[in-house]
Amino acid sequence: MPLCFVIMGYGKKTDPALGKTYDLDKTYHNIIKPAVENAGFTCVRSDEILNSGIIDKNMYALLIHADLCIADITTFNPNAIYELGIRHAAKPFSTIVMKEREGNIPFDINHNSIFMYSHMGEDIGVTESERCIKDLTDLILEVNRTKETDSPLFHHIRGMTPYILPEIEYSQIIKDLAEKNSSVFALVENAKREMSASNFHAAAGLWQRASDRVENDAYYIQQWALCTYKDKTESPNIALNNALTIISKLDPENWNTTDPETLGITGAIYKRMWENNKIATDYLDKAIEYYRRGFTIKQDYYNGENYALCLDFKSEISTDPTEKISLRYVANVVRKEIIKIVEKLKNDEDFEKRSDLIWIYATLANCYFAMDDLENFQIYKDKFYGLNPEPWQIETFEDGIKHLEKLEK
Repeated sequence: MPLCFVIMGYGKKTDPALGKTYDLDKTYHNIIKPAVENAGFTCVRSDEILNSGIIDKNMYALLIHADLCIADITTFNPNAIYELGIRHAAKPFSTIVMKEREGNIPFDINHNSIFMYSHMGEDIGVTESERCIKDLTDLILEVNRTKETDSPLFHHIRGMTPYILPEIEYSQIIKDLAEKNSSVFALVENAKREMSASNFHAAAGLWQRASDRVENDAYYIQQWALCTYKDKTESPNIALNNALTIISKLDPENWNTTDPETLGITGAIYKRMWENNKIATDYLDKAIEYYRRGFTIKQDYYNGENYALCLDFKSEISTDPTEKISLRYVANVVRKEIIKIVEKLKNDEDFEKRSDLIWIYATLANCYFAMDDLENFQIYKDKFYGLNPEPWQIETFEDGIKHLEKLEK
């Protein structure tokens, strides 16, 4: 069976120009892999065979020799761009470039034919996924049939001879890869499984191993920090300080840091540090700062909900009557903005099929409860429980309501 090698970022990556975060795993699993397999190819993504963050002999072999290469340049991941350059320099045809619709295309790439798709950030809509699978399958079959030159290098410099890896050497590489089970992909899939089972201690260890393999990958560091502060095998203070040390690798204190996932996780750590030591109000101030930055950049319900809640906390402990009123006012302005954001999301025909729908309902329930709209609170609370949340999701939701109940007293 012919082989398709996919080069792209993985996990959640943020477009620095847009401030929007995309779950690229959804692109791979909901568009690329189904289309590739429909076209009769074996589909392999780089992290499925990667044992470290360094491009090794196996990676170069696949970039050069794979029957088809698909490069998703969404968020302009530097590794994906670099690997696309290698592919274009090595093979004149059978390379497909794709990208989500938002954002500009770099000058050096915008002359290429690019397969475009719509991405909601957290997920790909079902209708869009179905369209893309069909269109990408057709494109793969056409590219494989015509073998037309799609490499800018081979298009402009005629007479170049593509490099050919000896077949026996390539076959051995494929055989070796098939026998490996220690890839970064395997670590990540196991980590996600442990998280779903609320085994955050085990998950943190797996994310750490993935992070050690692929140095400076923000997504792995974020997940490592997240699982570390949720790890209940450690005392809360130790877990939170360890998590803060981990997320500090991404330099959240730097005002040039605009990744909303990094800012949101840092805010969550400081929020919990304040909850464990309410005398240390500087922790609460830091939580407000990080959630505000994240919400300003991403305009998302997660950072917004927690930003509003921390403003309420600050209002409770403030001794300045004017400040107390101001903080509560801003908190409810933020909640109204969150509701507007979600109302816009509802216009998408695939809204009810979003993978983060359970958290959207949880956030709306929290917002309406905080604003004393108990009718809408009950509606979205029922919708939340109607999606059969996992125990840790229920705990997170109920903790948020308990915080708000304490504020009401």
